[in-house]
Amino acid sequence: MDHPRFHPLVWRWFSQQFAGPTAPQAAGWSRIAEGHDTLIAAPTGSGKTLAAFLWSINSLIETGSRGPLADATSVVYVSPLKALGNDIHKNLQEPLAGIRSLAAAEGIALPEIRVAVRSGDTPARERNLMIRRPPHILITTPESLYILLTAERSREFLKTARTIIVDEIHAIAGDKRGAHLALSLERFDLLTGTRGQRIGLSATQKPIGNVAELLVGSGRSCAIVDVGHRRPWDLSIYVPGQPLGAIATHEQWAEIYDRLVALIREHRTTLVFVNTRRLAERVAHHLSERMGEGLVATHHGSLSRRIRLDAEQRLKSGQVPVVVATASLELGIDIGDIDLVCHVGTPRSLATMLQRVGRSGHWLGSTPKGIIFPITRDELVQSAAAVRAARAGELDRLTIPERPLDVMAQQMVATAASEEIAEDELWAMVRRASPYRALDRSEFEQVLEMLSEGVATRRGRQSAYIHRDRVHGMLRGRRGARLAAITSGGAIPDVADYDVIEEPAGTFIGKVNEDFAIESMAGDIFQLGNSSWQIRRVESGKVRVANAHGALPTIPFWLGEAPGRTRELSAAVSDLREAIAERLSDREAAVAWLIVETGVDRAGAEQLVAYMVETAAVLGGVPTQRRIIAERFFDEAGGMQLVVHAPFGSRINRAWGLALRKRFCLTFDFELQAAATDDGIVLSLGEQHSFPLESVFAFVRTATMQDDLLQALLASPMFTNRWRWNAQRS
Repeated sequence: MDHPRFHPLVWRWFSQQFAGPTAPQAAGWSRIAEGHDTLIAAPTGSGKTLAAFLWSINSLIETGSRGPLADATSVVYVSPLKALGNDIHKNLQEPLAGIRSLAAAEGIALPEIRVAVRSGDTPARERNLMIRRPPHILITTPESLYILLTAERSREFLKTARTIIVDEIHAIAGDKRGAHLALSLERFDLLTGTRGQRIGLSATQKPIGNVAELLVGSGRSCAIVDVGHRRPWDLSIYVPGQPLGAIATHEQWAEIYDRLVALIREHRTTLVFVNTRRLAERVAHHLSERMGEGLVATHHGSLSRRIRLDAEQRLKSGQVPVVVATASLELGIDIGDIDLVCHVGTPRSLATMLQRVGRSGHWLGSTPKGIIFPITRDELVQSAAAVRAARAGELDRLTIPERPLDVMAQQMVATAASEEIAEDELWAMVRRASPYRALDRSEFEQVLEMLSEGVATRRGRQSAYIHRDRVHGMLRGRRGARLAAITSGGAIPDVADYDVIEEPAGTFIGKVNEDFAIESMAGDIFQLGNSSWQIRRVESGKVRVANAHGALPTIPFWLGEAPGRTRELSAAVSDLREAIAERLSDREAAVAWLIVETGVDRAGAEQLVAYMVETAAVLGGVPTQRRIIAERFFDEAGGMQLVVHAPFGSRINRAWGLALRKRFCLTFDFELQAAATDDGIVLSLGEQHSFPLESVFAFVRTATMQDDLLQALLASPMFTNRWRWNAQRS
């Protein structure tokens, strides 16, 4: 039976492939077909991408059935990951080929619908080809879209596009990449001269309206198709037989690896997620030792595209039963049906946990299955809190950065370098982007002044990129502005990584951190991509290696890759601590409650209760977000260390610790060190400053209440005014 909205060939192909549309597809198609800007929010594996693309394919088929298609781009698809864009390109070939086959069987001649990828990995030959013969569907990334909107030749074939699809928009909404993309979307409309249809695909976020506004701009309406995020999850926590401590022992790690191997052998396909690239290589190495060479693949952002694609294809085809991955496989890359997701270490956010576990169970009637492997007792608490919060339907609240001026400056230079534009028109364009809806005209003028007048240096004024015609109110790029915009754009921070090159073939393997490369010597053996490499020599920016054929390696490191715990997960940890503390008078009842509430087994529940009992005995209470506890101890050198137990997450605790450090320095005229974790702050007061605990804790409390920054922090909704302060001598 034909569908009233779709071309018969398109609907026939869909009906042959699927039993019927999913909820986001059915609801999304009606909104998209009516021409609305549309945001489809649904869990991983619910068919969101096809919901967006099938209508675009249908429009091209409708046009192609009436005559030849013009050599012009009609649809632009934006993916936050290059790997996801390549995957979409491959998956689009199936419906296009299937529809053409059905048409040929009926004697209908359909024109070719071309699809091309434009990203940082696209060879120069392919880039030139798409300029001469533009694709009908262009797949790109936010950064490459910015370049396409700025480069002269690519602007010509983008002018004809009328639909733009932004996939996994939630992945960039919480940082400056989201603001950068929002401005690029406004520049896209400026280039085409019309308001194109915007379609966004997202995991369910809180609040979803903020994501919709980021997609369509300030003050515009957007149809939201939100089918919810709650699914029948199969979430559990594995606790080693030996009690967990502050760090994991070799014996506990061995037990975790053995359990992982047993689970991998019980399932057809398994994804093992970790939080860092270093841990990915380490876990893959130990699993390979137990399972044999060639049965474990690694996938993370410091590996070459070739190695990542190979890992994806080998998992999908069944050549390997397991891939150890970081966030690089978190989004919707097609890796086939996954039976089980294991997570070594605790996810730092509820969204990350649900997104990763949701990579499993994508077939009809299946349930996503995930097992968390905490490696310390604090991670056990965090794991139990995360599972409890997920069962209750909690989500992390998304915070979109407000008016980042560095991103705005990039886009202003790129816009003026591309075409002459009136000041007021540029101002209006920037204000239409959601992150800049509250931008003050004086802030805009200050940035424009800097870009047009340059920055004063000893050699005179430099870095003036915009010529400002104050008489007519017009702006245009100065000489070199376009090149500066193209080569300096984006919001992804630069990292000092060294390329790893295999000799003699010259094959790019991946990247290692600059510090690791400099500290290494010729002859050293390290692991990358679950393969051993021997260093031949280290050059400027490059590490030349040869295959070490499985020799025992060291594991490289990368800096700054462990995210802090989110506010919502920190609140869940605090609530769980408080709930256990209230039940400590009846330990057996507390154990039974934990088993029901969090899914831990009896051994894990007993460890949680024992940990809280020990905490209460040592500190005089259990630290929560409503009970802040201070503890003092002296190190081996006699120096006084003050610990403020406050489970607010590392982002808040880091700001708090820096403010306290400055207060101590100004008040007592001596330097001290401060450090913060997700669960507290450590202040090293030194050997010469052994204050009584009561007085130093009173100072911490007073400084917290008097500091302007901390007052603003305490006034925010994430804090409660019902604090209790405990001081405990250890």
